[in-house]
Amino acid sequence: MSAARRVVLAPDSFKGTATATDAVRALARGWRTVSPADELVAKPMADGGEGTLDAFATAVPGAERVPVTVRGPDDRPTDAAWLRLPDRTAVVELALTSGITLLDRLRPLDAHTFGFGQAIAAALDAGAARLLLAIGGSASTDGGVGVLAALGGVFLDAHREPVASGARGVGAIAHVDLSRLRRLPPGGALILGDVTHPLLGPRGAAAVFGPQKGATPAMIGAMDQHLARLAHAIPGGEALAATPGAGAAGGTGFGLLAWGATMAAGAGAVADAIGLDAALVGADLVITGEGRFDAQSAASKAPSEVAARAAAAGVPVALVAGAIEADASGFAARASLTDLAGGGTAAMAEPLRWLETAGAVLARTLT
Repeated sequence: MSAARRVVLAPDSFKGTATATDAVRALARGWRTVSPADELVAKPMADGGEGTLDAFATAVPGAERVPVTVRGPDDRPTDAAWLRLPDRTAVVELALTSGITLLDRLRPLDAHTFGFGQAIAAALDAGAARLLLAIGGSASTDGGVGVLAALGGVFLDAHREPVASGARGVGAIAHVDLSRLRRLPPGGALILGDVTHPLLGPRGAAAVFGPQKGATPAMIGAMDQHLARLAHAIPGGEALAATPGAGAAGGTGFGLLAWGATMAAGAGAVADAIGLDAALVGADLVITGEGRFDAQSAASKAPSEVAARAAAAGVPVALVAGAIEADASGFAARASLTDLAGGGTAAMAEPLRWLETAGAVLARTLT
């Protein structure tokens, strides 16, 4: 009988179909049907988008969810949570408080990020020593005005009245006062994201992400002008607007930078925080993956981050993806849910079933 192996399971979420944590569990079930004696180490990954909080909750022993009710992106009360790690780091995920999946219909001009700011404030009130801010999945294009308002920023129109929420209100900003913003925690705040877009222009928040949030071509031009107005109104804002990642989450990256937070590549920061490098020491294999492995997967995505760290540790890597649309010959083994299920529709209908099958297939292939 062959010796038991140590296998690290570190996939990202399969967006829209399975969280990273669910993917880990399904892969483990399948693997154990073939190699029940192997040690399986759960390290679900994320890149700052949806599922980041769940990934930390699974990967970090002693992590604690702290419930919070906030003002959602359409003003309805929203029950969410932030995560307290044992070292007093707080993980706050925008998708849970101000995310597009919380809307019953798209609201490109009125959706906002105020609830995300409320959750950050709650973590600060509870004594967070450091913040990890996951900003994927936003419903709005408000330039982070909602976040900053919840943290004490003041945004007034020409009549010295508070501006409306969302992109519509950004266009009316005439006066900005950030002097009463909450202080950053002692350990600072790190922005976790997977995009490098600036705030403005053809690669900016409005142009690239506005259509995903229901913005028409006419709206996009106006939104970009409104965001430019915001950048001009904030001291140093024009320089911050050009920072890679400032356009993330409808400009929420810009707002957090204006607060003093620091931008980081989401997948790398998550890998550091969950202790992926330590988990790879002595491992025989790591399995990573995501919903679609394509040409963009090599840029700041979780599978490429896991693969790079595994290569540095001398650990072979297997890939699981809903669909594999790019060269994956560098992996020790590959499993496509689309191929296993006989088609993309079938794979998306029962992703956990096919992830379990993929786990078994990889265990047999790599025995």
